[in-house]
Amino acid sequence: MSEPGPTRELVVLTGLSGSGKGSALKAFEDLGYYSVDNLPIELLPQFAELIANSGSSPKAAIVVDVREGEALEHLPATLLSMRKTLPVTVRYMEAARPALLRRYSETRRPHPLGADNSVESALDAERTLLEPVRNVADVVLETTNFNVHELRAYLHTRFGADAGKSLLISVTSFGYKNGVPLGADLVIDVRFLPNPHFVLEFRPLTGQDRQIVDYVSSFPQTGEFLERTMGLLLFLLPHYIHEGKSYLTVAFGCTGGQHRSVMIAEEVGRRLAAEAYRIKVTHRDMPR
Repeated sequence: MSEPGPTRELVVLTGLSGSGKGSALKAFEDLGYYSVDNLPIELLPQFAELIANSGSSPKAAIVVDVREGEALEHLPATLLSMRKTLPVTVRYMEAARPALLRRYSETRRPHPLGADNSVESALDAERTLLEPVRNVADVVLETTNFNVHELRAYLHTRFGADAGKSLLISVTSFGYKNGVPLGADLVIDVRFLPNPHFVLEFRPLTGQDRQIVDYVSSFPQTGEFLERTMGLLLFLLPHYIHEGKSYLTVAFGCTGGQHRSVMIAEEVGRRLAAEAYRIKVTHRDMPR
């Protein structure tokens, strides 16, 4: 009886400029994927056929994005055709507008849609052009809270030897006055808890300070809320893992994102870590 051949797979990375596609492609290359950046769309079917018939490099990752210009409109149909040849996973990468603007400011590189346009207008145009591609993606990966190393770790977990065995949970705090975090899977409002802001001596502190932790924890509804929330999460997480979800964002919001939401996010993160889950705790609006 002959042994089964190697598993073949093609990962298509697409999405907004500045969302981390280049870093993601390097991570796949490190994982042993044959990696190609900016392969013309008209060559994708032939490339998929080569991967399907390859004995030495059965897995590949490619980046296809707005640099393709008008040919981009053919990508959804091309992907559908390629899936008849081998398993194709489309991962659309995006990030919040402020994060993309900050990354462009740091790198000082021009946007692919042209240096004559402002980065803001180019990003808006790019979102519109890529919307049909986003609609056919298997996964939309929101990278606002990822740095390069965290993105790499996430992809290694998802596609490496232990793929499917681990769920990375991002527990974040935010202030409603600045809007709900883009890409949050679960959003929980903690504005029902007493607000330390109204205690003058607490105003400059954050939910990471012991005084705030003790103050918020002193109310009975805080303890009950944490118990009920942990019960919900511990019920949901195994089901998310069973369904193949590899990244989950749980966002806790208060008015300003400085006291209550920070304290709750820290505590929930600590309790989930004690349950052996992989946790990343961030605070979007906490003063630095």
